[in-house]
Amino acid sequence: MHELDEIIIVCPYCDESLDVLVDTSSGPQQYYEDCAVCCAPILFILSEDDSGEMVIDVKRDDE
Repeated sequence: MHELDEIIIVCPYCDESLDVLVDTSSGPQQYYEDCAVCCAPILFILSEDDSGEMVIDVKRDDE
C-alpha cells in the first residue's frame, strides 16, 4: 500500500502555501504537479538524506 504524506509547500511561482499529498513509499523520484492556485507546473524532487529520510524539494519548471 502507498504511504501518502500530507505536506505544505510554497508554490515557487505564486508563493501560495499548498497542502499536497506525496507518495514517499516509492523512493527517490521526480514528477510535475500543477499548482492549485496559479496552475503553473511545479517540479517535485523526492530524495533520501544520509539517514534515509525522504527530503522534498519543489522548483519552477524553468529552473
